[in-house]
Amino acid sequence: MPPDICDYENSPWRTDFWRGRDYEDRAERIALAQMLPPRGARLCEIGAGFGRLADFYRGYERVILLDYSRSMLRDAREQITSRSTLHASRFTFAAADLYNLPLADNALDTAVTVRVLHHVADIPRAFAEIARVTRPNGTYVLEHANKRHLKAILRYLITRRAPDPFAREPYEFVKLNFDFHPRYIVEHLRAVNFTVQDKRAVSTFRVAPLKRIVPARVLAALDGILQSPTASLDLSPSIFLRAESRKPGASALNESLWRCPACHSTDIAESRDALSCRACSRVYSIVDGIVDFKDL
Repeated sequence: MPPDICDYENSPWRTDFWRGRDYEDRAERIALAQMLPPRGARLCEIGAGFGRLADFYRGYERVILLDYSRSMLRDAREQITSRSTLHASRFTFAAADLYNLPLADNALDTAVTVRVLHHVADIPRAFAEIARVTRPNGTYVLEHANKRHLKAILRYLITRRAPDPFAREPYEFVKLNFDFHPRYIVEHLRAVNFTVQDKRAVSTFRVAPLKRIVPARVLAALDGILQSPTASLDLSPSIFLRAESRKPGASALNESLWRCPACHSTDIAESRDALSCRACSRVYSIVDGIVDFKDL
């Protein structure tokens, strides 16, 4: 059976959850600015949500914003098309399943997942798909929630109550919400031929009283100073990694972008209203500018 998927369809995530997280947004942007390759032919942000990070992708010829939620993608498309500086024609929006990406093998120079893995129930399966679509020597930039951050360690040492922050297995604190041990993530990256090249400790000051007292820009500036020097300690609630694909083969990008999620053929015909698989005759409609791969 396929893993359950966290679906943010019609959720108020942007207006409710993201409110009051200016510090986290600033800190994550500092990390991403240091870790993301500045240019390339194709990039896909998997779990792109409402397109919060779209402005980082100016150096890419084609950007695929992929999410399971159609409503989030509609929000992203509206924002991007309204901002002339982003050159909206470079962006493609796709509603799809992380565990069965509609992308050809070696279709990407760069893959990105930020605030996504904490909703992923099957990390090995997800990493295998991301490794498949990332070309040899391509880049995967990811963020994950850290199980052994400083507050979790102190809480466990004082109370001796679960969860154990030092245990390797993921901790599901709410359904489809996971914290991961850093070594667990690195081991599963290695299993699919990703090698970690850089690491950043992010959102170290994610403490509610502190956020109320200290301006977000000040906290984020301090966070940025500490991200690289403290990364090896694994004490921050969020960890960013940049990994390179070391899988065998030529590093050239696949000319094909799409792969049919149903039959896995790359013989895809593109039109204004749909993508059509010539192998199995499946048609994936384009509605509101979003290619819909969800309904197989």
